[in-house]
Amino acid sequence: MTGAPSRHTRELHELVAADTVEFGGKSAGLGELLRAGIPVPPGFAISTGASGAMSGALREEIAARHAQLGDDVPVAVRSSAVGEDSAEATFAGQQDTYLWVRGVDAICEAVTRCWASLYSAEAVAYRERLGGAAAVHPAMGVTVQLMVDAAVSGVMFTCNPVSGDPSMVAVNASWGLGVAVVGGEVTPDDHLISKVTGEVVRRTINDKSVEYVPAAHGTQRIEVTGERRRQACLDDGAIAALVELGRRIEAHFGGPQDIEWAIDRDGELRVLQSRPVTGLPPRPPGPAPASALALLMSQFGAGD
Repeated sequence: MTGAPSRHTRELHELVAADTVEFGGKSAGLGELLRAGIPVPPGFAISTGASGAMSGALREEIAARHAQLGDDVPVAVRSSAVGEDSAEATFAGQQDTYLWVRGVDAICEAVTRCWASLYSAEAVAYRERLGGAAAVHPAMGVTVQLMVDAAVSGVMFTCNPVSGDPSMVAVNASWGLGVAVVGGEVTPDDHLISKVTGEVVRRTINDKSVEYVPAAHGTQRIEVTGERRRQACLDDGAIAALVELGRRIEAHFGGPQDIEWAIDRDGELRVLQSRPVTGLPPRPPGPAPASALALLMSQFGAGD
């Protein structure tokens, strides 16, 4: 920004993990991804210190940051609480996100609603179950990002989320924006891929009956019709690109990641969020495989 220094906003690419306390987990995590060269939609973060009052000065900062993204471009306005998207807790679904928000007035309203969601009954109960500093001193930052007009979207785990097997990548995908997948409204296509060989070892194509697409204000839910309902969302090239991206993100953060992604209508892959995988079962004790081949053989019961 030009002129006076910003008090409460920063561009996402300026943030690192150490900024979590000031800007929340989601914004700091996206900053880390951008610094690692991961394709993330650009945007800006609003600090936890701004929470609770939409002052004239903050509104001016938001307007200036939005103008840097483009002329009246649609954005996603997303909660970024302290402790969110951490190894201890994801806060998934506990706080608000608003998609395809247009104009400074609407952005400021969405930011205010994100702040309010910090004190929703669900979020308060979640923090109480966790305990610790997040329960005693809750704080909410906000992420504002350029929207991705997603043709396909979904989630990817850089391990098997059921068994914890680190040699596998699990990819779920469905049509349109990720709302239907995250909200459990569709059973997405399911893929399990060997991280060692890149082979798709399991592929289940499901009946995807609905998708979310942009509307004049926000999004709208529409039916998926005809053969497209049972058509695979991802080809092998897209799966390979996702797996490679997952490997890079996992290497950057040093552990298994739960990644939200989208492929836009021009075929460009974008990462929307990455957080540590939580709740994995403990790995059984045993000697480490001597080689990648031994690891692969053990997956198919040939290493005994």
